[in-house]
Amino acid sequence: MKKFDKERVLLAVAGPVIALVAAVALTSIVLLASGKNPFEPYSLMLEQATYSDIQVLIINQASMYYIAALAVAIGFRMNLFNIGVDGQYRLAAMMTAVVGAHLALPSFLQIPVLMLVAMLTGAMWAGIAGVLKVTRGVSEVVATIMLNAIATSVIGYLTLSDKFGVQLGNNMTTGVMKKSGWFPGINLGSNVGEIYGLVFLAILMGVLYWLVLNRTRFGFDLRATGASETAAAASGVDAKKMVLTAMLISGAVAGLSGLPLLLGDAHTYSLTFPTGLGFTAITIALLGRNSPVGIAFAALLIAFLDKASPALDYATPVAYEKEIATIMQGLIVFAVVISYEAVRVWGLRRQQKQVGEELAAAAANNNSPKEVAAR
Repeated sequence: MKKFDKERVLLAVAGPVIALVAAVALTSIVLLASGKNPFEPYSLMLEQATYSDIQVLIINQASMYYIAALAVAIGFRMNLFNIGVDGQYRLAAMMTAVVGAHLALPSFLQIPVLMLVAMLTGAMWAGIAGVLKVTRGVSEVVATIMLNAIATSVIGYLTLSDKFGVQLGNNMTTGVMKKSGWFPGINLGSNVGEIYGLVFLAILMGVLYWLVLNRTRFGFDLRATGASETAAAASGVDAKKMVLTAMLISGAVAGLSGLPLLLGDAHTYSLTFPTGLGFTAITIALLGRNSPVGIAFAALLIAFLDKASPALDYATPVAYEKEIATIMQGLIVFAVVISYEAVRVWGLRRQQKQVGEELAAAAANNNSPKEVAAR
């Protein structure tokens, strides 16, 4: 491997590693300040990861995180901050559940239709922010934050009993979906649980994400526009069209992120459907540096913290608050920003040093700077 390639790999790995170590260290300080063992919670959570049922929960949760993080990453690659993934995902899940409860088709048609509904709903909701940005210059951050709140109100309205709401016990739902829309999973036994079948959708989407961004003209245009709209426009790329397209695709992917749970387990949308998925996805996309492999590891890490932390409440002889995992997730965000900036500055200094050494060598060998640059 060339020296340049080794340095690129080192820089790519250094950021997440520094962020994780810093988050663990800061969390340990919080534990020490509260008068508790700064190391035991980690061993307790790692022990949970050895249990098969917890492993299934982690994989299932990570599949949802992964798809949502890809939606965020698509925006990041375009230099767009799509904070509205949470609203797009929840509204898409609700609309999919409504269609699934009232439409009865054979499974080979029902499931694709439900996936299409989810994608169209998410794309439509994200497209509002995209249209506002390209036509009125409204920041996508402000627009998507407001659309999250509006999505919550729309969901509340559409799940009223005189609309699409169905009362099940003390919970207001959209009604149970037709069984033809249930996506089968991998049953590992009553004591272990079932892996969502749409986990494989998450894997497929990761592959497609890499292929489209790195092996197609569209992906090049998207990355080029994100790097510099002016330079992209000079090369014939319609920057506004790319902004709108990126928001639509990001929203469509976000719409799919709730389907592993909806089609694989819940089979209805209710007030207990998970919230905050989109905000967690931002952390995962940052930690994974918008790379499909990096996002996969980050999704597994955050899912592990989510599913292993409840055991802290039952630790003996001293119980630990499960919010420790939440604190750690928050610290990871800070550590990610700081570590990536530190790694960027370090990499820049190494490049400057390398150029200086080459120029010095060129002067010693009576070569011109142009000859050094050509090499």
